[in-house]
Amino acid sequence: MTTTTPFSAFLDASEILTSAPELLIDQRRRFTSSPDVILQPKSVESVQKIMRYCHEHRIPVIPQGGNTGLCGAAVTQGGVLLNLSKLNRIRDIDLADHSITVEAGVVLQRVQEAAEAAGRLFPLSLASEGSCQIGGNIACNAGGLNVLRYGTTRDLVLGLEVVLPNGELISHLQPLHKNTTGYELRHLFIGSEGTLGVITAATLKLFARPKTTVTAWVGLDDIETAVKLLTLIQGHFAERLCSFELVSRFALGLSAEFSQIRQPTDADWHILLELSDSVPNPLLAEQLAEFLYQNGFENSILAQSEQERQDLWALRENISASQRKLGTSIKHDIAVPIARVADFVRQCEPALQAAFPDIQVVCFGHLGDGSLHYNTFLPTIMSNEVYEYEDKINTIVYEHILANHGTIAAEHGIGTIKNHWIPRVRGETEISLMKAIKAQIDPHNIMNPGKLLP
Repeated sequence: MTTTTPFSAFLDASEILTSAPELLIDQRRRFTSSPDVILQPKSVESVQKIMRYCHEHRIPVIPQGGNTGLCGAAVTQGGVLLNLSKLNRIRDIDLADHSITVEAGVVLQRVQEAAEAAGRLFPLSLASEGSCQIGGNIACNAGGLNVLRYGTTRDLVLGLEVVLPNGELISHLQPLHKNTTGYELRHLFIGSEGTLGVITAATLKLFARPKTTVTAWVGLDDIETAVKLLTLIQGHFAERLCSFELVSRFALGLSAEFSQIRQPTDADWHILLELSDSVPNPLLAEQLAEFLYQNGFENSILAQSEQERQDLWALRENISASQRKLGTSIKHDIAVPIARVADFVRQCEPALQAAFPDIQVVCFGHLGDGSLHYNTFLPTIMSNEVYEYEDKINTIVYEHILANHGTIAAEHGIGTIKNHWIPRVRGETEISLMKAIKAQIDPHNIMNPGKLLP
């Protein structure tokens, strides 16, 4: 990267980085960026100036948040790497409208803490919440642990501020809960992975903080029984169910060893579920225990203290870290209709084993919304050389996903590693419409070129 650039004419020197190696290597250490310049604007006005110049001179721009992505969506060879970390102000908290307005570079955990300090809850919760940024969460429509009750990021956004490729600003940050004045344009940018514009701020929904939380771990023989439990518990406890996480025996064993926490139950499959109530409800734990017993789910425990609750969640949240001893994984962020999850799991692993007899599968995820993290390992290959087999493994997994009416991307996005699969999950008319929208908003294709669209 050069130390002097045309951007020096209109940006502060601190907004032009000459060295930032931590921004160039992706989360999985799979891709390395080599941009012509790294820019870190401190204001929306600076973002507009950057985009005007790049639009005029046809310079690619790759937006980047906390660099926690898993699909290569913030990777570039050439062009401008536009890191939004310095756009990190919390602009407003509005308790009347249950909303918080934050800039794109605010770390998710800080949004959660600001909401808590105001006596409210921002429910988006991810493993990377200590480093991922809200702009990136919006750009990939992040999911996480509480989708079952609160929805994905898309459901949590009331308004957006976006700089278009030509530098023009669209700003609708008012916390309006109803607005039927034409097309809802914010939904174009949510999940667009930086291909249509630069998200600079957002107004997000807040909720009442739970006054009662009950956490249980249930051991089960199979996924069909887990789906039965989900159906029964939703019918009985309704909106109080906020998390319903599936963990395989193999995944739990890895995490228990890594976490040095005893396995709560002995079973082939496990469910970590949590109920919450916004009012004090001292009977909720007793009600859940009685419900589980009466319905035959006796191989279960309820957390009796906050420490026990944290231990149960550690077993779930440490699965990703515990996998590292298996080497480099080929990850799959997938979703199928909840009723088809068992069929997919039962069909896919034997097909993988037929092609790769020693393959190991770590299966876990958000059964409450049908999405799974389905990670595969070849134990004889511990390094990134495993990606030599990625296409073959992906083909087996994705063909089974499509056969079960699912999707190849649930919450991590598409980036560069999945975009050639888009024609299999989106129709020709849909793809043509997406390309037409892209061409209208970004006619010179400078916004994150090569990502998302096939």
